[in-house]
Amino acid sequence: MFDIAFSELIIIAVVALIVVGPERLPKAARTMGHLFGRLQRYVNDVKTDINREMELEELRKLQQQVQSAAREIETSVSSAARDFESGVRGVETQLADTAAEAPAPASSLPPLAEPPPQGAAASGADALPAAGAEAPRQSRLPGFDPL
Repeated sequence: MFDIAFSELIIIAVVALIVVGPERLPKAARTMGHLFGRLQRYVNDVKTDINREMELEELRKLQQQVQSAAREIETSVSSAARDFESGVRGVETQLADTAAEAPAPASSLPPLAEPPPQGAAASGADALPAAGAEAPRQSRLPGFDPL
C-alpha cells in the first residue's frame, strides 16, 4: 500500500520513542496495530461491497437481455401462430365457398350390386368349383408349408 523502506521505519520508530516515551511506546504500538487492522478490514469490506455491486449490476444487465430475448421470441411465436390461424381460416372459407357453389352430383358412385337371395341356388360364375376341379392356388409364403 505505502512504499516505505526499512530505514524510514527505523527513523519513524526513533521519533516515536522520543515523542511518546519508553513507558507508553508498547501500548501506543499495540493501539496503532489494532487501528491499522481495523483500517485494513474496513478497506477490504468496501472492496468486497464494490465488487458485489458490480456483479449485481452485471446480473441485472444479463437479466434484462434474457427478458428482452424472451419477449422477442414470444412475439415471433405469437405472430407465427396468428399467421397460421389466418391461413387455416382462409382454407376453411375457401372449402366452404367451394362446397356452397358446386352442388354434389346425385349419384357419383356406381350402383351397388344386389346380393342374391339366400335360398336361391348359385348360378354359373358364382357357383363353387366342381368336386374334381382344382381350387384356386394361393401364393406361398417362404417358410410356410401348405396344409
